[in-house]
Amino acid sequence: MAKAEKLVVEVVAAHNLMPKDGQGSSSAYVEVEFDHLKRRTRARPKELNPVWNERLVFPVADPDDLPYRAIDVGVYNDRAAAGAASAGPHGRNFLGKVRVPAAGVPAPGEEVVPQLFTLEKRSLFSHIRGEITLKIYRINSGDVVVKSKPEKPAKAVVPGPEVVAAPTVTGPKKQPQPQHPVVTVQPPPPQPEPPMDIMPQPAPMVMKPVMHADPYPVPAMFSGPGDFSLKETRPRLGSGAVADKASATYDLVEQVEYLYVRVVRARGVPMVGEAVAEVKLGNYRGVTPAVPSHNWDQVFAFSKETIQSSFVEVYVRARGSDDHVGRVWFDLSEVPHRAPPDSTLAPQWYSMEDRKGQRGGAEVMVAVWFGTQADESFAEAWHSKTAGVHGNGPLGSIKSKVYVAPKLWYLRVSIIEAQDLFPMDKGALAIGRFPEFFVRAQVGNQIMRTRPAPMVSTRAPSSPFWNEDLMFVVAEPFEEFLVLSVEDRVSPGRDELLGRLVVPVSAIERRWDWKPVVSRWFGLDRGTGGGNVSGSNAHRFASRRVHLRLSLDGGYHVLDEATAYSSDLQPTAKQLWKPHVGVLELGVLGATGLTPMKTRDGRGATADAYCVAKYGQKWIRTRTVVDSLCPRWNEQYTWEVFDPCTVITVGVFDNCHVDKPASGNTTVAVRDNCIGKVRIRLSTLETDRVYTHAYPLLMLHPSGVKKMGELHLAVRFCCGNVGNMFHAYVRPLLPKMHYAEPLLVRQVETLRFQATNVVAARLGRAEPPLGKEVVEYMLDHRSHLWSMRRSKANFFRLVSVLSGPMTIGRWFELVRSWQRPVHSCLAVFTFLVLVTMPELILPTAFLAMAFTGLWRYRVRPRHPPHMEMRLSHADGATADELDEEFDTFPSSRGDVVRFRYDRLRSVAGRVQTVVGDIATQGERMQGLLSWRDPRATLLFSIACVLAAVIAYCVPMKVMIGLWGLYAMRPPRFRSRMPSPLMNFFRRLPSRADILL
Repeated sequence: MAKAEKLVVEVVAAHNLMPKDGQGSSSAYVEVEFDHLKRRTRARPKELNPVWNERLVFPVADPDDLPYRAIDVGVYNDRAAAGAASAGPHGRNFLGKVRVPAAGVPAPGEEVVPQLFTLEKRSLFSHIRGEITLKIYRINSGDVVVKSKPEKPAKAVVPGPEVVAAPTVTGPKKQPQPQHPVVTVQPPPPQPEPPMDIMPQPAPMVMKPVMHADPYPVPAMFSGPGDFSLKETRPRLGSGAVADKASATYDLVEQVEYLYVRVVRARGVPMVGEAVAEVKLGNYRGVTPAVPSHNWDQVFAFSKETIQSSFVEVYVRARGSDDHVGRVWFDLSEVPHRAPPDSTLAPQWYSMEDRKGQRGGAEVMVAVWFGTQADESFAEAWHSKTAGVHGNGPLGSIKSKVYVAPKLWYLRVSIIEAQDLFPMDKGALAIGRFPEFFVRAQVGNQIMRTRPAPMVSTRAPSSPFWNEDLMFVVAEPFEEFLVLSVEDRVSPGRDELLGRLVVPVSAIERRWDWKPVVSRWFGLDRGTGGGNVSGSNAHRFASRRVHLRLSLDGGYHVLDEATAYSSDLQPTAKQLWKPHVGVLELGVLGATGLTPMKTRDGRGATADAYCVAKYGQKWIRTRTVVDSLCPRWNEQYTWEVFDPCTVITVGVFDNCHVDKPASGNTTVAVRDNCIGKVRIRLSTLETDRVYTHAYPLLMLHPSGVKKMGELHLAVRFCCGNVGNMFHAYVRPLLPKMHYAEPLLVRQVETLRFQATNVVAARLGRAEPPLGKEVVEYMLDHRSHLWSMRRSKANFFRLVSVLSGPMTIGRWFELVRSWQRPVHSCLAVFTFLVLVTMPELILPTAFLAMAFTGLWRYRVRPRHPPHMEMRLSHADGATADELDEEFDTFPSSRGDVVRFRYDRLRSVAGRVQTVVGDIATQGERMQGLLSWRDPRATLLFSIACVLAAVIAYCVPMKVMIGLWGLYAMRPPRFRSRMPSPLMNFFRRLPSRADILL
């Protein structure tokens, strides 16, 4: 069990608070709420910059649950007398709030630094200003901390003791001991229909098969030809019509009941060797690893549909022996039911009986209960459907896990100049060769270099000047070193090392805005001697040095995905984060009709499928369902949403680590096979509506596009604050640093490639590791490479965008031709009216667009978009085009054409991206009135009505004059940030996120 901990919120001080007492000041105090428990500080009378230095301590029921909780901090003005220390909740004014996620709280023993948070508004009409400084950390329960007196909360929830509910232990009434060894039953090969796992049966038994109804009934089919369409499903979510405690949390998945058996340890066992515990339920059995101390602490989960007996047995025996030394069994009719948020069921000691039926001194600590997949033990439990998987490695790779991607930073290395660099060849200048000094920088596997320093008449050759920035991607915790080498290009292929510098990345200064850090001079070490900037070295040259400006830029968002379907747009520094606007809930129900990926034991083709979902820094991985072409996961996950114009990606993969021990070759790298993925843009979802659909899993192969199956998902987007939601549409899409100091296009692609490698390397170090092929497929790392198929898709997207103006042109030619006299007369009459009264032009246009949007509300899209085969031009791609698309970069098609071909592909890739961007802008124009993003269309329609009123009331000449003055205003009155209209336009949905 995890060691008990406490959460400490140290309220240090606040700065520049808003006066709220009517006398130009405030008597501020801080109230902190965590896990439904509230505590507060003393009030500081008549102080706009109060200092508290008080510690508020909260109990932590489960440290593993901290990533899903938040700490709410509120600052209030006490209306009581100036000398009063507290006041009730009705005698206070709101001064600001902060919501701090508990995911990044330092663990006991880690370094704690004070953090400055900007106070946030409670609503759009709140008048708030100021900052608050907090120190948040965790300590062990035994540590002594001076705490303030807690306020009496109205609904304080304090974790209580464990609930002890022991099942009835019955003796061996009518069940004789089996006279033959127990054999682990292997499930039969899966069948495509019905989409349920067939219950495994032993060979000598004959049972009547049980027929199940389709768990995902499909009433209708939408938007797509044939089997490549999106289908709406009607699954039975939750536990039924009446919600209970379990369904209140897991209401987007089907409630599946499990029998949990937790075997903790044994005592009094008459053996000195390694012992194992075996749990047997009918024809299923699970065995713990052999432990000498008899301390297993293993949980076994048996799905209710696989229960074939009325009792469950627990054996303790020596490793490798069939004779047990103790046995206890439980009647399933007496097993209690448990559902979170009930406390965990406490295990108890039970006396075991030996082979003669006599009870001796041997005891085993066991807990047995019925629960659902909402139970805390579900993720780490051994499941009955994995009975054929053996070994700690494969068993660890099939469990569900939640991964947190590392926090990525941009490392900016500004190389300014150097001094006293002399070539090793003393006669170099004499023979007319000028030195070509350059700097090579390396961080981990990332290597970059500057251009050779140009020769300047005002500077000596030994003092080169570069003034060049090199950008790297690094991840917390900072374990790498920045290695700088100053070199001289003596001849082609020969570089001479002149000096070397090593700087720990953790020692580099961090910055949050565009203000440059202070530059420094660093001494260089000789050649291979190396050294650290913080220490001395015998080979250090006192005169040779380099002028650098090093910084970790936390104001950028490190892009590891394509911007068209990015799942996170927050800056690296949490101090710059905006409040979240809602919560995304995803229920991974299952899949049907998966393509077989392997054959096993001569029992036919099968698959071992699992799902991976990525949104923001949180990655989730469901458990692997072994031997099933129609797996059912029924797992639910949640994410905090900070920007509605983001995309969640869900992929399905085949686990190739299940059969790894059977291969006998551990040197061959095992890669999981990709089955398909789905992308869902959150802005296309209506708030608080549950979407249940079957998404086609399309996979592009060298032989063509293929449907790999269907993925059944339940998605719900809940809005926490409507004002923050609509305000997000006019905020800049990226953090301010991207506009104050924009990165070059080639830098963005290079840094994205580096970020993908860093994320893959870090997630590959987790247990179980998330394979590099999985990370690269989810992040779509090949989207920038040349593809004739993708270029055709982008071209026809552009043609579709231009079809509107082309239609208007054809209509105008039809009016000029007078083939339809009535239409031509109406057009001429309308033209004369607008010429006579030009002030009606803009109101008429805005009202027409507003009414068009309202008219299209009836036929608005009711279902989320999905991967479209026709739009992606995957159905018409030729074999040569697909071979070119799947070619590696650099090309592997021959050394003769490699250079020219790769250069062409690089240039064509940029052209392809530009064409796609143009098509994206046009599709966003179409999306203004399409109701694909219901909130955006509503805002635009309201804005059109207001613009129509303004355009009608204000004369045209005044509007044109004001617009001209605004466009030609001096630069000092302009902002480097994009306008709210541009921010709104960039957040509109396009069809880029549904391209293969």
